[in-house]
Amino acid sequence: MDVKEPIVVYGKKKFTEEEYLQIEKASSERHEYYQGEIFQMHGHGDLLAMSGASYRHNIIFSNLFSGIAFRIKGKSCQPFGPDMRINIPENTLYTCPVLIEILSPSTKNNDQGEKFRLYRDIPSLKEYILVDTDLVRIYAFRINSGGHWELEEYKSLKDQLSLVSIEGIIPIADIYERTKIPETAD
Repeated sequence: MDVKEPIVVYGKKKFTEEEYLQIEKASSERHEYYQGEIFQMHGHGDLLAMSGASYRHNIIFSNLFSGIAFRIKGKSCQPFGPDMRINIPENTLYTCPVLIEILSPSTKNNDQGEKFRLYRDIPSLKEYILVDTDLVRIYAFRINSGGHWELEEYKSLKDQLSLVSIEGIIPIADIYERTKIPETAD
């Protein structure tokens, strides 16, 4: 997912939330909304660009989605893919559901920085997972009993990712299966 500068093709720079939702409903492309601005997103779900990070991104997404769906079977929660929007009223961000972000070179800094800051406004958010697509590397940010975020890093295919929010464990090897992503930089 590559988030571009705010789009102005609709003839103005600031939009209401209602205008954003109308634009999204009519658009074949996906956008994010933040504080009146609409940002065009590229790279998520682009089936024509199935090389490099995009191909890896899609495999990781499939592996994670099926792994999570299997582990929450019979529970009251529901996994959603990148086409479902969530709204964080505390800061007006409209974006895709984000318990887990699959990183790409173009989004890595935003996902680890500003976007994570915005997501922390979600009162029920307990963990935020970042999955690298260049190396076997997963960053799990979890809120502790004192209300502070802590980081746990996974770097080996032998590790197991603990998803506290769903009370499940997914082997790192399962997440990276069929990606040919190395454990260390060559």
